[in-house]
Amino acid sequence: MSQVKNEMNTKIGLNFAKGWVKTDLGKVIKIIGGGTPKTSVPEYWDGEIPWLSVVDFNDDNRWVNSTEKTITSLGLEKSSTKLLNEGDIIISARGTVGAMAQLKREMSFNQSCYGIRNIENISEIDFIFYLLKFSLKQINQNTYGAVFDTITTKTFDYININLPPLPEQKAIAKVLTAFDDKIENLRAQNDTLEQTAQTIFTEWFGKYQLEDELPEGWRVGNLNEFVQSSIGGDYGKEDITDDFNVKTICLRGTDLPDMKVGIPQKAPIRFLKASKLEKCQLIKGDIVIEISGGTENQSTGRVMYINEVIIENSESPMTCVNFCRIIRPINPEYSYFIYSVFDYLYNRKVMFNWENGTTGIKNLNLNSMLANFDLSLPESSTKIIEFNVVVKPFFIKIQTNNKQIQSLAQTRDALLPKLMSGELRVKL
Repeated sequence: MSQVKNEMNTKIGLNFAKGWVKTDLGKVIKIIGGGTPKTSVPEYWDGEIPWLSVVDFNDDNRWVNSTEKTITSLGLEKSSTKLLNEGDIIISARGTVGAMAQLKREMSFNQSCYGIRNIENISEIDFIFYLLKFSLKQINQNTYGAVFDTITTKTFDYININLPPLPEQKAIAKVLTAFDDKIENLRAQNDTLEQTAQTIFTEWFGKYQLEDELPEGWRVGNLNEFVQSSIGGDYGKEDITDDFNVKTICLRGTDLPDMKVGIPQKAPIRFLKASKLEKCQLIKGDIVIEISGGTENQSTGRVMYINEVIIENSESPMTCVNFCRIIRPINPEYSYFIYSVFDYLYNRKVMFNWENGTTGIKNLNLNSMLANFDLSLPESSTKIIEFNVVVKPFFIKIQTNNKQIQSLAQTRDALLPKLMSGELRVKL
């Protein structure tokens, strides 16, 4: 039976992919290796040339246009790193295998990645980007290494592909690019909305320092004044067990940044007792903050608001894991103010000052911070409620955009295998 099915699939493939060529991925791309200038030589670093590592593109964005680190022309000359062109592809080859992006500008890169370039008159770079995405499962199946998964230049020779003629490559890439262009525009709009809200917060509430003589109508206070309760989350059970039977999304600290681009797809689904979920289910106006974790360079304190669009878009009730806390405001109209305070402090690395422990896992002393971190506040809460009214449409729009982004991404990802296999053809 399986043999007949395979024969039928072969016939269907030949029918839909007439004119396509069966070949190996390694034969239609140029593979470029990277390198790292010596970190002990200051003259090689902090120059004008972007230097890519996987931390710069380990997300869902198609394009990468900036890097954490840069090198000098001397660093480029004295190391094995090379310059990739605008439009070239970067793919991680070690550890986080398969993270990938296209370059918006010339960049150098480290040895844990490969640069991918098309071969003129054989392959088209935008098509190759989507072909790589389509081939990631095969690529991951052909990794090497006992400790770290690694792809080598030989890996690409084991990836079987069906390659359409150049005009059809360009047509396929154009269809898929239309989705990514729309997604990129919506994300850019979200960045602008978020930055505008932060600017308004800073202008309204960040202009007076505690050491300043506060003007009439202002006072020193703390966040506890606006908080009804701090609620612990629950991780429940992996499967339905006895009365652990309510399907729940459990947010972790690592999921909170993802919520700025939609309902986090990687957040674990767990099963909670109904009685427990009743106490810790997220509702409109809640703030979720990470209180445990962090690293030497990243503090605890990642934070996210919960508004009505997030609640409506979630297919299951939500809570957070034990390493986070739910801050429930006295008045839901204080929500965006509380979120903005925490986001403002996190981005300025203030949370490091409120962590317990010197080694291992760091813990945010949230109760102390709520009670003892002094803020310059207006004497009346009217200004805080007014801030909520002004910025609320921004955050509602962000989450509405996120729903559209996820819908576009799902449609693109459904089309990808059909277009890459030739099951669905594009009219030229």
